[in-house]
Amino acid sequence: MLYHLFDHIDKMFDIPGTGLFRYISFRAGMALLFSLVITMLTGRRIIALLLKHQVGETIRDLGLAGQSSKQGTPTMGGIIIIAAIVIPTLLFARLDNIYVILMLITTVWLGVIGFIDDYIKVFLKNKKGLHGRFKILGQITLGIIVGAVMYFHPGVVIREKTSPRIEFATTSEILELDAETVLASKSQPGFERSTKTTIPFLKDNELDYALLLKFLGKDYQRWAFIAFIAAVILIITAVSNSANITDGLDGLATGTSAIIGVTLGILAYVSGNTVFSSYLNIMYIPNTGELVIFIAAFVGACIGFLWYNSFPAQVFMGDTGSLSLGGIIAVFAIVIRKELLIPVLCGIFFVESLSVILQVSWYKYTRKRFGEGKRIFKMAPLHHHFQMMGMHEAKIVQRFFIVGIMLAVFAVITLKIR
Repeated sequence: MLYHLFDHIDKMFDIPGTGLFRYISFRAGMALLFSLVITMLTGRRIIALLLKHQVGETIRDLGLAGQSSKQGTPTMGGIIIIAAIVIPTLLFARLDNIYVILMLITTVWLGVIGFIDDYIKVFLKNKKGLHGRFKILGQITLGIIVGAVMYFHPGVVIREKTSPRIEFATTSEILELDAETVLASKSQPGFERSTKTTIPFLKDNELDYALLLKFLGKDYQRWAFIAFIAAVILIITAVSNSANITDGLDGLATGTSAIIGVTLGILAYVSGNTVFSSYLNIMYIPNTGELVIFIAAFVGACIGFLWYNSFPAQVFMGDTGSLSLGGIIAVFAIVIRKELLIPVLCGIFFVESLSVILQVSWYKYTRKRFGEGKRIFKMAPLHHHFQMMGMHEAKIVQRFFIVGIMLAVFAVITLKIR
């Protein structure tokens, strides 16, 4: 809103300073600061409100050290995160940008699903919360919305290869062209609507989801949207649930999400900038630079919430926060066509989910085969395995952060490793 207001003022009255709002870097910095202020100022009050209404976490006894002390800790703190993402985005981002609109829809949509789940657990005293089928249905519906918009919206286009004009242009000419393509559509030369995405490590690093339907014959391209939407649904469901599984130690999901958010911001910026996309020889996606404002608010919300969520936690995010964080990361990666980097970038989420899948599968197999179930880990998800080994919760979280930073750096350098 402030962008549109100050842009109008600048055009009408040419007041010094109003032009700052044209710069993504300025608005991203302001969004980051505002999200931090929102979490820091409102966090303590919301925590007190949750305590007043006895919105406390019910801890299932797993025999882990320090577990009993978490009983009654306020939950549903994801409300703080969502507010700290949505408000700065509404203030500083361009609200006519389809990508920003998609990210706001994702945040609120999954936040509502998580809130309902937490409400059932806390107020209706049903430990199972919202039935799994309804969660999945909500995630599938979001996937259909995101996939359909990404495929059918005329403003969602990419430039697959560097055009001669960009390749041989001067820096000033490239920057000028960048301004011209703010409202790019498939009618412009070199830009087209596409179901392609980026494959890391390969020289010809683009994959068209339509190829998954090649068995349909010559007209398989007509049905490309089916494969694309199916992939979007799968990614959103997998990552949002993985973030939910990871949220088992104080600060783990929050800090890991902040690290991932910084990396996604870098990837969004280079993908939406003609200079860097040409230099890196990656697909140029007009208008994705505006997503840096959203992801700055996301990172600020995570860091601010970590103030209260770090060990020993004063508040838990609950499904209200964890489902939203995972969904935001998934949709953001899809929008900038970097979703195939998720196993690397979200390696912590991936390993945590994999540990649960392996544990459950192996237990069921051995019980059926030998009559007695056996386990691979002392406990799943993986962070509980290390707790059972006697490692302190804070040390586990810090080491996971270190691994997360290493994976984030590796994800960025995959832009050049081919």
